[in-house]
Amino acid sequence: MRQETLSEYTCEASERPPRVYGFGHAVVVELHGDIDLVAFSGSAPLLDAVAAGPEALVIVDLTQVDFLDCSGLSLLMRIRRRVTARGGHLRLVCTQPMMLRMLRVTRLTTLLKPAPTLSAALVDEPEPPENPEPPENKET
Repeated sequence: MRQETLSEYTCEASERPPRVYGFGHAVVVELHGDIDLVAFSGSAPLLDAVAAGPEALVIVDLTQVDFLDCSGLSLLMRIRRRVTARGGHLRLVCTQPMMLRMLRVTRLTTLLKPAPTLSAALVDEPEPPENPEPPENKET
């Protein structure tokens, strides 16, 4: 899915709308500015369209984001749910210490898998099983 295809979903609330482009075998959504309640309502249609797309890996690039609040986390989790529901994977590119701290405190680092660069986000780690089988009880 490319920017031209998604032009009808452009975010109007931001001076710099999200940018969508291909990178390797993934589609990247580059967000800018503040990701808050206003950005949520403006960006959700675009991100929903990307999440519904054919690419198996969706990368959300937060390196140009200045502020991320709970609405922003909710938006990221919404996109993750939609991408994983169709069998895809979501990765983040995030280097800002405060955002990484927020992801750690909310225990979302294992779900959102922040990476320091786009190239690092392309590395596809195997997903842990949803319901791993409990280890067998071995009586000695």
